[in-house]
Amino acid sequence: MSEKQHKAEHRNRPTGKAFMAFMRQNWAPRDGQLPPLTEAARYAAARRETVSAAFPGERLVIPAGGLKVRSNDTDYVFRPHSAFAHLTGLGADREPDAVLVLDPVTGEDGAPAGHEAVLYFLPLADRDSEEFFADSRVGEFWVGARPTLESASTELGLSTRHLGELPDAVAKDTGAGGVSVRVVRDADGEVAAMVDRVRQQAGLAQEDQVEAAAQADAELARSLSTHRLVKDDWEVRQMEEAVEATATAFDAVVAELPEAVRRGRGERWIEGVFGLHARHAGNGVGYDSICAAGEHATTLHWTRNTGEVQEGQLLLLDAGVETDSLYTADVTRTVPVSGTFTPAQRRVYEAVLEAQEAGLAAARPGNRFKDVHAAAIEVIARHLLEWGLLPEGVTLEQTLDAEEGQFHRRWMVHGTSHHLGIDVHDCALALRGDYVEGELREGMILTVEPGLYFKSDDLLVPEELRGIGVRIEDDIVITADGNRNLSAMLPRTADEVEAWVQAGGVRSAG
Repeated sequence: MSEKQHKAEHRNRPTGKAFMAFMRQNWAPRDGQLPPLTEAARYAAARRETVSAAFPGERLVIPAGGLKVRSNDTDYVFRPHSAFAHLTGLGADREPDAVLVLDPVTGEDGAPAGHEAVLYFLPLADRDSEEFFADSRVGEFWVGARPTLESASTELGLSTRHLGELPDAVAKDTGAGGVSVRVVRDADGEVAAMVDRVRQQAGLAQEDQVEAAAQADAELARSLSTHRLVKDDWEVRQMEEAVEATATAFDAVVAELPEAVRRGRGERWIEGVFGLHARHAGNGVGYDSICAAGEHATTLHWTRNTGEVQEGQLLLLDAGVETDSLYTADVTRTVPVSGTFTPAQRRVYEAVLEAQEAGLAAARPGNRFKDVHAAAIEVIARHLLEWGLLPEGVTLEQTLDAEEGQFHRRWMVHGTSHHLGIDVHDCALALRGDYVEGELREGMILTVEPGLYFKSDDLLVPEELRGIGVRIEDDIVITADGNRNLSAMLPRTADEVEAWVQAGGVRSAG
């Protein structure tokens, strides 16, 4: 549930009976028109069917999570837990403290017959309530109207009930030999504690029972995360929208490079330009943007964005627009601020591009996820060997050896790919066998993002390469016969990138 806010004692709001009565009077009737069932909800229903089949006869509790305090009486913007959003179709900042319960249904023969999906949330309060105008956290006067139970039901295609009914619903029929309950624990600590109390009341308080329950909860969370490995058609369309909006924002950043140089503290200017487009086109950025110029590009997750942007430097922009449905792009381009790569910059850039092409070629159904990294990193290792950066006498085969080698990873410590979707690092709870060792299948969406990072104080690197960081990242969907690059509209080759910058962010029609 939502974290408690600090309540300032100096605030003074009217509470007299006459004022309270006055506030409740003469409001026009609400628009009672009900929303249609959303397209997102149609696909969410199919996902719930898959989850239902995996856990027959069990009650599944999937919280959205609550508001988190930023400072005193201000909250961070709410984002529902990814499992909740995936199974309800609710995105953006919808319904803090809501909880989805998949309640088991029994057939006439007594056997499990699926689940009823019920959404418990805090619905719109009546205008004669104090909450209507006096509650600055959830009141309609302060944050806008919430849905009613009926409107949420028609929008999402599931049953809805008041949040106050949740404790009894979770505890129903959970005595000895009754319904077992699983909860996504990390989504909401208070709801998880509620489930734990229900288990205790059902006589499941022995140490081995508590451990078994924790393992059952972990299995639920892992299953919901693994279920997202293959995207449905609606999810692919959401990703296409996210990438298209991201490409537009990249164009805007490239157009603003001269202004970023002129103003000083240019990384912040770049961050702001991208964020403006992300917030306008969707829910915002899918993760903190990496706007790294010069030496900062050698820090993999440089999100401070406090540096200058100067002529002659490279700018590494790793950023993604998140749609209102919470699906996010994750794209990186490295561009010469002045519009032209130096010979050393181009040499590094083209090595990374060659590695990415190898990774893209390996991303096809039937191959394993780890094959993408293996293909890309072999190219990286070969270039580093040819440049004389690996230890003397080491062969390509030796450095690629997973146990005794890997010297090339000094200059590319990260992996080449990750799954992408409703989380920027999607399906993070999936087991290694399903993820890294897993077979690539049609509908999977992943990044391909090799890089090379030569820190300015790395004495193993020739001076002309020090301070150069390059990453090239695209988002792809696995198809029946290979993959489709969702971000292919953005320039990738060195010549294309130079032309893009020189044209002020206008992409060549070719």
